[in-house]
Amino acid sequence: MPSNRVIRVAQADDGVAAQTLRAGIEQLQQELDVSPDFPPDVEAAAAEAAREPLLPDLDRTDLPFVTIDPPTSMDLDQAMHLTRNGDGYTVHYAIADVAAFVRPGGPVDLEAHRRGESLYGADATVPLHPKVLSEDAASLLPGRIRPALLWTIELDADGEGVSAHVERARVRSTAKLDYAGVQRQLDDGTAPEMLQLLREIGQLRQHIEAKRGGVDLTLPDQEIEVTGDRWRLAFRSQLPVERWNAQISLLTGFGAASLMVYARVGVLRTLPPPDPHDVQRLHRTARALDIEWPAEMLYPDFIRTLDPANPKHAAMTVACTRLLRGSGYATFDGELPVLTEHAALASEYAHVTAPLRRLVDRYAGEICVSLCADRPVPDWVHHALPDLPEEMRTSAHRASAYQHGITDLVEAGVLAPHVGESFAGVIVDVDERTGERGTVTLREPAVEAAVTGTGPLPLGTDVTVRLTEATVATRKVAFELS
Repeated sequence: MPSNRVIRVAQADDGVAAQTLRAGIEQLQQELDVSPDFPPDVEAAAAEAAREPLLPDLDRTDLPFVTIDPPTSMDLDQAMHLTRNGDGYTVHYAIADVAAFVRPGGPVDLEAHRRGESLYGADATVPLHPKVLSEDAASLLPGRIRPALLWTIELDADGEGVSAHVERARVRSTAKLDYAGVQRQLDDGTAPEMLQLLREIGQLRQHIEAKRGGVDLTLPDQEIEVTGDRWRLAFRSQLPVERWNAQISLLTGFGAASLMVYARVGVLRTLPPPDPHDVQRLHRTARALDIEWPAEMLYPDFIRTLDPANPKHAAMTVACTRLLRGSGYATFDGELPVLTEHAALASEYAHVTAPLRRLVDRYAGEICVSLCADRPVPDWVHHALPDLPEEMRTSAHRASAYQHGITDLVEAGVLAPHVGESFAGVIVDVDERTGERGTVTLREPAVEAAVTGTGPLPLGTDVTVRLTEATVATRKVAFELS
């Protein structure tokens, strides 16, 4: 699974620090020409659509779906219901039906194509769709009847997929759960059967992922508290339930890809195989860090042996993210593209489970529901396919710039009062061209920033570094090796 790192706000007030954070985010949004606000015609069209959604005839409100998301999330794309089916399992996965609200070629659709995806960072979201849709009428909020693309996926006793089918249906979530709460229930034995099945299926799917050669590489999130005039930052590792939940989404993406590849029409999420030279360089990095990597062990298996709490392993984990670069989308309509596989997942894969937050999912979902109903794929989907890869590439670049900009802003804010002070950390990356520039991860606070030295930086080694700059206005942080 690809790596990820985001800034989440754990606590905030209206003090000086919070005001500085919000002002910095507004400046970043202006620099990137993005805004959480929508043009009046887009808001008006969204409000009209919210009043009159297209509700399908099929009623599956009998299924007690639940959502599991961060506690403050309101753009709820997915709701699940899991049951045993003989020796196997049935996964019902309801995905928000954005096409029930968005008219092709209309103001909301055109603006979604311009944006491509929602941007996240701290508590400042730049949504793909107006909130009247993304956080209300189209969101799978508890107690509300919603149009959805309902996936029914059958698994055998080992968790292997047997069949996948998607159809439009009315659904109703019964509870809005959060990861920490679900994890507590699972740990203390009070979780209902469906959540126990999530753990059971998730663990089976993780085992299948390992056998398939998929990569499980996830970096910790950073959580910030901005209270009064203080900024506090800490790393937060993913909970097991987050990875089990992700396995349900991946399972659905695999099923969607299979449907589209078989029909020779669709859009896949792709990643080329790693360059052998990059793998060889990783072997050299492992040797430099004194980490055992047997020659016969494939890199996905090696990655699973790493413990990010170990300084040397943390440096190795960062180095391994290089193999996950180059992802994109491939559309096809009659002939398969040269590259159909996502190398990190060791499978063909499609994005279909986040249409409130990502443009491409609406199109992939529409293709799959048409194929399962044995109906022609709509013309508006065919017409959009050629441009989707470039639209998503542009939006991904913008999302990365937004996320990195907020990370730099927060880290500068945390460190600004401490210029000239020394910190303990570990060198996690070194520029191979000079050897004197790299990246240091501090022990405390949870900051990762640029570092320079007068000689080669010692990769994976505990070091003491001195903070030479932390400027909030320019979002710049720099250290030098002591």
